[in-house]
Amino acid sequence: MDAAWIGTHTGKPSSLILSTYLVILLGNGVLILVTILDTHLHTPMYFFLGNLSFLDICYTTSSVPLVLDGFLTPRKTISFSGCAVQMSLSFAMGATECVLLGMMAFDRYVAICNPLRYPVVMSKAAYVPMAISSWVAGGANSLVQISLAVQLPFCGDNVINHFTCEILAVLKLACADISINVISMGVANVIFLGVPVMFIFVSYIFILITILRIPSAEGRRKAFSTCSAHLTVVIIFYGTILFMYGKPKSKDPLGADKQDLADKLISLFYGLLTPMLNPIIYSLRNKDVKTAVRNLASHRCLTQ
Repeated sequence: MDAAWIGTHTGKPSSLILSTYLVILLGNGVLILVTILDTHLHTPMYFFLGNLSFLDICYTTSSVPLVLDGFLTPRKTISFSGCAVQMSLSFAMGATECVLLGMMAFDRYVAICNPLRYPVVMSKAAYVPMAISSWVAGGANSLVQISLAVQLPFCGDNVINHFTCEILAVLKLACADISINVISMGVANVIFLGVPVMFIFVSYIFILITILRIPSAEGRRKAFSTCSAHLTVVIIFYGTILFMYGKPKSKDPLGADKQDLADKLISLFYGLLTPMLNPIIYSLRNKDVKTAVRNLASHRCLTQ
């Protein structure tokens, strides 16, 4: 099956998307580099941050080339196997990031609420398997969802009303009952969205209580600054996902068309702006990262 998606054949959107993609590669690449080269950043928090940056690069790389191809080439088609691979990668990266953000919240909880036990609880023997398990969980979820999707029969024009092979848009093309897929995705949403959100919410309640108990204003500010970047990323990431998948569907045809356009734009925002903002947020709101980036830049200048 060849599946076509709708897009405007113009250079302006493609230039903006390409520029954003290059910023994502540069920003997240620098974050990965500094977390590896700077020994001061060899801690659980920055290990998770390096994983998050690598994940953002993988996620955007799995979808941006397809979006650019849709804008730049007249023949906007993709093979069924290529569509399945793109869906699989995007689904795996999204689920992995949900779990990873929850683990980063646990790291901040232990660091602020139980600082004396932090070196023991968040030892290398603990945080490395935690990161690996997030990747395994995301991959397993993707395997289940995509395996169910590719078994469906597809008929008609197979026109995907989206910028990429987004799984909800693909399921609309199926010529069979998709109730099993809907139930499976609902369960996955509870596991990979609901559970991490609740875990993060509870973690930050305890973090906030602990911070408010700190007697000095400087101490409270310093404690909050260690988790403010993560909290900002969580709000942007989960806010976009919950808005995209949790809002009610319109039954009016005209409203449905507008909603489809909104879904595509929100998906594009989620796929491009969120990974682009992550390194900016962590660089601006984290003193250690800013120092490491400056040291890396000055070292390059000296070597040249």
